[in-house]
Amino acid sequence: MYCFITSKVAAGSGSTRNRSGNQVVKASAVIAALALAVPAGGAVPRDVSSYQGLGAWVDVWDGTVWARPEAAVGRMRDLGVTTLYLETSNYSQRVPLVRPAALARFVDAAHANGLRVVAWYLPSFENLAVDLRRSLAAVRFRTPSGESFDSFALDIEASVVKPATRRTKRLLVLAARLRAAVGSRYSLGAIIPSPRGMDLRPAYWPGFPYAELARRFDVFLPMGYFTYRYKSAEAARAYTEANVALIRERAGDEGIAVHPVGGLAAKATVAQVRAFATAAAAQGALGASLYDYASTRADEWRALSAAA
Repeated sequence: MYCFITSKVAAGSGSTRNRSGNQVVKASAVIAALALAVPAGGAVPRDVSSYQGLGAWVDVWDGTVWARPEAAVGRMRDLGVTTLYLETSNYSQRVPLVRPAALARFVDAAHANGLRVVAWYLPSFENLAVDLRRSLAAVRFRTPSGESFDSFALDIEASVVKPATRRTKRLLVLAARLRAAVGSRYSLGAIIPSPRGMDLRPAYWPGFPYAELARRFDVFLPMGYFTYRYKSAEAARAYTEANVALIRERAGDEGIAVHPVGGLAAKATVAQVRAFATAAAAQGALGASLYDYASTRADEWRALSAAA
């Protein structure tokens, strides 16, 4: 995942697998209420359990992780991870699916170990046909054994298209086409920049379309990278709480499912991570995670699990 707001460079229904074990968030009453997201218009509820609990993020640049998918997944299981968020491609790549053989190994290993797998793709919004084709390549991906991703999330952050008004229009066209292609029952995640961060830097994406996205997507995953702005645990807590609250306010839905993403793990302190996880739980978040798996230290994993 790449946070451009801070200038960091860089069809069918999937199966859902349940597992026991540690989870980062155990707000049982809230999670039970959020396990099914009700789409706009009162359509058939969608299962969003793939976004529940402790997540681990792997992007296309994590070469050492891709080299040994089964070992990575086994460690994730032992850490209490419930969902692997796996990047399938991004707009800088030449192919719709990067390392398809390794993708298959990740999906098979995750399901064998009781983890769900959410595919994610970063579009540029310059060529919507390409962005849609690559998104659907992930949705329709099947391993040789017939396994698929449990859900798909669109990484909404690239500022290649300017001005922001044009970018927003293209985003909403892509979102509508994606929803139409996957159908009404398939769960979709929206990975978005930090709402509080966008408030602090209003020129980045003015008029960000929270309410419109809430009509197409079932879960918001805000990239609340507190390490870009703050050093203290208290600030990390407040930043996380603000991100969740702002999404619900601007989407016009107090019950919308949110899975905060904190970090960057490599620059966070254990106290910050613990405050982040505690804030996510206090806000009734569906789950929580740090970016990314490869850079999260053992003490940070323990801090995340401490909220379980």
